[in-house]
Amino acid sequence: MRTSGILLPVASLPGKYGIGTFGKEAYNFVDSLSAAGQAYWQILPLGPTGYGDSPYQSFSTFAGNPYFIDLQTLIEEGLLTKKECDACDFGASDDYIDYEKLYFERYDLLRKAFDRAKLSNKKDYKEFCKKNESWLDDYALFRAVKNSFGGISYIEWDDDIRTRQPEAIAKYTKLCIKDIDFYKFLQYEFDKQWQALKNYANGKNVKIIGDIPIYVAFDSADTWANPELFQFDSKGYPTAVAGCPPDGFSATGQLWGNPLYDWKYHKETGYKWWITRIAHCYELYDMIRIDHFRAFDAYYAIPYGDPTAEFGKWKKGPGIGLFNAIRAELGELDMIAEDLGFLTESVLELVRKSGFPGMKVLQFAFDSREDSDYLPHNYIKNSVVYTGTHDNETIVGWFKTLKKVDRQMALDYLNIVEFSSDFEISRAFIKLAMGSVSNLCVIPMQDYLALGSEARINKPATLGGNWVWRMKKGAFTKKLSTEIKSITKLYARM
Repeated sequence: MRTSGILLPVASLPGKYGIGTFGKEAYNFVDSLSAAGQAYWQILPLGPTGYGDSPYQSFSTFAGNPYFIDLQTLIEEGLLTKKECDACDFGASDDYIDYEKLYFERYDLLRKAFDRAKLSNKKDYKEFCKKNESWLDDYALFRAVKNSFGGISYIEWDDDIRTRQPEAIAKYTKLCIKDIDFYKFLQYEFDKQWQALKNYANGKNVKIIGDIPIYVAFDSADTWANPELFQFDSKGYPTAVAGCPPDGFSATGQLWGNPLYDWKYHKETGYKWWITRIAHCYELYDMIRIDHFRAFDAYYAIPYGDPTAEFGKWKKGPGIGLFNAIRAELGELDMIAEDLGFLTESVLELVRKSGFPGMKVLQFAFDSREDSDYLPHNYIKNSVVYTGTHDNETIVGWFKTLKKVDRQMALDYLNIVEFSSDFEISRAFIKLAMGSVSNLCVIPMQDYLALGSEARINKPATLGGNWVWRMKKGAFTKKLSTEIKSITKLYARM
């Protein structure tokens, strides 16, 4: 079935108090998606972020980001006052996220809400904690102990708690009990608000596409609580870390620093941790996009401590066996394989065996030196087409920086002499994507708004200035919804 959707991170929603949340503007966005005939809302990972603010480097693969807890909802529940929230400085701009101010203001407010919550009387809170104890207990303790050490990485903690000695676990559990309860409360509120929003979206026939990173962050509850899952030495340090080899974009490659999985151990356990992880994702989302899918076939291992990614080696991943195990436990999987970049025949074969749709990104299509798999005439139905992703420029920003010969190729392909406006640029490429044979078409919200480089979400391999863009309040107008619905109907994606 031909369908379409819009990509917009939760953080990029408009509204008060510094960052997009699960509040009123999220519900308004769902209403606009429904009115526009869209079947999907694609978001970025929802995990709690740390240094660098990247949703792909989270303190937990199971936990949610407390920043997304809506303060207005807490006001309505009597846990905060409007005066308390309005008194906070979340930054001067409504279309820019100031993470430093968020960090210093948000948690103080959330602690006030926690102090007033009277959790001992809440049956649903106790049920939530019991249901999620397999990850929640370790996560809450991890965050509480991290606070007690001034926020440093767990690898720098005292040896007894770093290596999870039973006496140390008991000691810090007692010492940090209030902080532990606070972090459990945040996850309870996150889950309650998110599930209400997701149910509302589903009731409007809008499904959620969630995004999960293949790797976890080194400084995370996942690695601290389950070191056996990763390629660590006897002292708890990685033997190798993740990244990408040198290419045309980076002479020294990309050094991500994430710990690598011990795939032999995962296979011996029947991929139990992965099955648990994916099952948890399907409680949060209707469809999952797995980031860096190619690493399931072969992953790039860089010696730990290397300053660049130049001397890594390719090693064999788990292959189709992982997905066979997950299917055997959970049934058919609604997934998207992020199969971008240089793909070997074995990677392509894994995507084919999995049955998951791969991704087609128009911004990768127009290279005048060669025919590209990303040109629409080469697509297959079992694929998802994007004008761009969170890692790309907006379509307007991209087109304006194309080499002259590639720009002309794009114009020839579109049968257009020249564009007269940013709006024309965005609409031409949106219609090219919507008209393709791909079963699913996802368009970033910035492209429907015909925005330029100022609205880019992320520039890979850079620090600072990423993940900060927010949509202006009222930008998703009724007129725009009507136009999107018309385009959707024209290309039979209703």
